[in-house]
Amino acid sequence: MQHAVGSPLPPPHQPGQGPAAGWMPTGQHPGPQHPGSVPPPPAAPPMPYTIPRHVPDTTGHVQLPPGGPVAMPSAPPAQAAPDPTSTTLAVLLIGPAGAGKTSVAKYWADHRRVPTAHISLDDVREWVRSGFADPQSGWNDHSEAQYRLARRTCGFAARNFLANGISCILDDAVFPDRPVVGLGGWKRHVGPGLLPVVLLPGLEIVLERNAKRSGNRRLTDEEVARIHGRMAGWYGSGLPIIDNSQMDVQQTAQVLNDVLARSIASPPSW
Repeated sequence: MQHAVGSPLPPPHQPGQGPAAGWMPTGQHPGPQHPGSVPPPPAAPPMPYTIPRHVPDTTGHVQLPPGGPVAMPSAPPAQAAPDPTSTTLAVLLIGPAGAGKTSVAKYWADHRRVPTAHISLDDVREWVRSGFADPQSGWNDHSEAQYRLARRTCGFAARNFLANGISCILDDAVFPDRPVVGLGGWKRHVGPGLLPVVLLPGLEIVLERNAKRSGNRRLTDEEVARIHGRMAGWYGSGLPIIDNSQMDVQQTAQVLNDVLARSIASPPSW
């Protein structure tokens, strides 16, 4: 019997016996043989990679306008009185420690007819926990750097709020005779439309309010008197000043609205 060239030749075997050891049919590969085992099927070829189809965000997305320098508020027509309670404004409330800036600012923001945010520079400055440079321990490069950083952070926040239709009232102990802690930085970080107002009650009132404070917000009487004396420099500056010595928080907020109405109609130059 002739076999085609190249075809495997079965080994000789005895009648009645299986194939000789070591012989496998064509197309199979040697490997460990176990009785009753079935060779695994050949591996499937890898699937080609396809770019997944974009799935839209199911939670939605609100595009926020970027913050920019705050412009001067538009004066209403001559026949209409300015209404600061329904106008988008940026207000800077200035005053010494114990003047009531934070209490008045919170009340004013709470009782407006338009969305309004309150930003306290002292609060933002105290975001620094480890390594906080407390100005009461002495004004140095570290406390000045942290003050500048807090003021810039407040300015960025105010600009973003205002760009999205939310008014802002900021409070800070701005000094008239210290450029570092002066109005220039606020004007630079917020914009020329910022409306500054000074709260300046009498020294006795400031000392009394300061005595009710606790922690690093409470100053010595000597420090309070020194700050209060320097704040007197705002007289004659052209900025509106409110002496709230005999006013409660609600009354002061009402006077603040009156002052802001005049500032909208005739913005102060500073």
